[in-house]
Amino acid sequence: MANQIVKPSTLPGFIEWLPADQIAFNKMMDTIRKNYEKYGFIPVDTPVIEKSEVLLAKGGGETEKQIYRFTKGDSDLSLRFDLTVPLARFVAQHMNELNFPFRRYQIGKVYRGERNQKGRFREFYQCDIDIIGNGKLSIINDAEIPSIIYSTFTDLGFDSFTIHINNRKVLNGFFDAAGVENKMETLRIIDKLDKIGIEAVKNELKELGLSDGAIERIEQFINISGSSDEVLEGLKNLNIQNEEFVLGLQELSKVVYYIRQFGVPDKNFMIDLKIARGLDYYTGTVYETILNDYPGIGSVCSGGRYDNLAEYYTAQKLPGVGISIGLSRLFYQLKEAGFFKESTSSTLTKVLVVPMDENVSYSIKVSNELKKAGIITEVYFEEGKFAKKLNYANKLGIPYVIIIGEDEIASNVLTLKNMSTGEQLKLTVEEIINKIG
Repeated sequence: MANQIVKPSTLPGFIEWLPADQIAFNKMMDTIRKNYEKYGFIPVDTPVIEKSEVLLAKGGGETEKQIYRFTKGDSDLSLRFDLTVPLARFVAQHMNELNFPFRRYQIGKVYRGERNQKGRFREFYQCDIDIIGNGKLSIINDAEIPSIIYSTFTDLGFDSFTIHINNRKVLNGFFDAAGVENKMETLRIIDKLDKIGIEAVKNELKELGLSDGAIERIEQFINISGSSDEVLEGLKNLNIQNEEFVLGLQELSKVVYYIRQFGVPDKNFMIDLKIARGLDYYTGTVYETILNDYPGIGSVCSGGRYDNLAEYYTAQKLPGVGISIGLSRLFYQLKEAGFFKESTSSTLTKVLVVPMDENVSYSIKVSNELKKAGIITEVYFEEGKFAKKLNYANKLGIPYVIIIGEDEIASNVLTLKNMSTGEQLKLTVEEIINKIG
């Protein structure tokens, strides 16, 4: 009986790229990695599967609903939902072997059983950095993070992007001073400002039970705009004596000062009093990065300062600051928006060596020389017409072909064909290496 053929397909929300896209994706990932390492971040690679009790120590909420959880024998296991919870476990577990402040980066896949929709994935790459302090952590670290975002996105090929910055203490202190009790819900309503407009926001705040005076103060607060210095001046002029607000304003001023010291141009960052981020997690500076030419994508890199990374795993207070780039979603959205120049290359190979007769040993020897010189090379071993061999190079987008026949073997002078111009040159292996190496 013949084998039954199973239709090849992937699960919804799980993505795989064809070679040309995968090459472009890997290039983005390498750029991010190089930038993280340039700033002294150390790689960490935690397991994809964690004990459920560790992953769900915080418990409850949307996270628990979306986690992939299963049992194997007596073990209760879960796929990691993000890279932050595994980091918390890692730092708590290895605290005595780590040096603080601990600067780590991790690039890896995470899993969320989200509702399947275009541009949202259930398996996707995140690229995180975090700086963790033992007991305390200087505010200057909060200013260094935007310089890393600036360096990374510039290297990824973007000129026009804005890092939006705020401070949760400013928000919390302001709400306390305005007598707002339900801060979470108020923040969620303010967050809708760009979508629904100020009048609708005011109506929702009224329905929430806020007084006219409080709503007026909130409107005044979110209307503060202009340059970073003008926003800081506007906040100062509110004359709020609340202790948390005053501390938040000091932190924000310091962060702006040091962002400039790190060399981030003013056009690439701004204070944005509307951003809140991770309402129950971040405690100080928060970041969201917007690509100005692709605003529909939303924030492409976000994060912030938190007071205690590993409170569920250790009594030791571990403050930190970090950001995350959702690489799979970013790549998908940019591809959809036509950001990538049309690339015909589905390979990394630079040179295809084509033997014209049965004697492939000489071709292998030539390819070894090129590889030793760091040139990505492959040999075409399959039989067939010469046109078919050239067609292979053309379809993959290999830029050069070396043709080796009896004459080339006898003279040690090879034929190098430039596949885009059609030009053919007679060169030695050394001359080829000098030309294209």
